Amino acid sequence: MASAVTTERALANAKRTMYDFDPGATSLTDIAWVDMKGYDYFLVGFFRTVGTSVVVLNIIANEVSNGSGTDVTIKTHAMGSAPDAVGDYIWLECLAEEIFALDSDARYVSANISVATGTDEAVVYYELSGGRAFTGLTAESVA
Repeated sequence: MASAVTTERALANAKRTMYDFDPGATSLTDIAWVDMKGYDYFLVGFFRTVGTSVVVLNIIANEVSNGSGTDVTIKTHAMGSAPDAVGDYIWLECLAEEIFALDSDARYVSANISVATGTDEAVVYYELSGGRAFTGLTAESVA
């Protein structure tokens, strides 16, 4: 028999989202701009689903919610071994204090990714956490 208890521990302590990354190009691409207000850190995961090419993974910040202002590079993944096979994944994170130190007005962040072949694909994972716990931070998305 399944548990009747409604559990919301992990889902209330971090906001998590995933994005399909199918750029069709090799230029740096902003994945999604998210608001850091009230969060202590931002974590990005890159999970390779198609391809074997080189990856560039950055975390960038901006003062404008849609990224139309001036981007500031917060972190760049130092690729020791590139995620060059299906199922490979890498992580990159930054603290809110690191963003503030580089641009005191920037509160929006995005992963900024490029691949060497326009046919490469991945899933990009975002996690914002720390500093607060609320119900319903992580929602499901089913089309």
